[in-house]
Amino acid sequence: MVSTFYGKKFVASYSGGKDSILAIYRAIKLGMKPVSLIITYNMDMERSWFHGIPDDLLKDVSASLGIPIKLIKTSGKDYAANFEKELREQKENGAEICVFGDIDIEEHLQWCTARCDAAGIEAFFPLWKEERRALVDEFIESGFTANIIVVDTDRLSEKHLGMTLSPDTIASIISEGADACGENGEYHTFVSNGPLFRTPVSFRYGEIVRKEHYAILPIKKI
Repeated sequence: MVSTFYGKKFVASYSGGKDSILAIYRAIKLGMKPVSLIITYNMDMERSWFHGIPDDLLKDVSASLGIPIKLIKTSGKDYAANFEKELREQKENGAEICVFGDIDIEEHLQWCTARCDAAGIEAFFPLWKEERRALVDEFIESGFTANIIVVDTDRLSEKHLGMTLSPDTIASIISEGADACGENGEYHTFVSNGPLFRTPVSFRYGEIVRKEHYAILPIKKI
């Protein structure tokens, strides 16, 4: 049976982490065609919002995926407006749908849908309402490589920084009472290899940065 999404062109809200990559992977498996990946970029920090990926490393990711990555350079104040502006531009470039990696937080669904409605583009959530543990297991079993680069130390110990997602890592996360998928913000990842990648993306770690209740392991281009 042919998917109703087959052949449709999409842009994806890309974070660099596992959920956005899994959503993109599923969209492509449905026969959808990626036009571009968009990622919000903190102009002051010169890194992507939330996952902290620098511009030069994002260029390597784009080259490996064979998909253009567009930076939405924005402050927190203009975040929503700039996101909508980029969606309009992507629609003009042929995108019919925007793919998101959100799983089950209603507030996130509403925010993303509102941005798409304002831009006149359809929102699609390939992972929506699926069991969190099953999704992280699917990600690992599909052959992707992801490393933990941010942890909320109120919810997960700093020792997990740098760990590669694996069954043992997930067991350690669960043992501390955190969500296996990190959907509540317990941790963020950077995906550097897997079925969508032509070659692994090389990177190195900087020194751990501690800010409020977050521990951040900066990643840099080699």
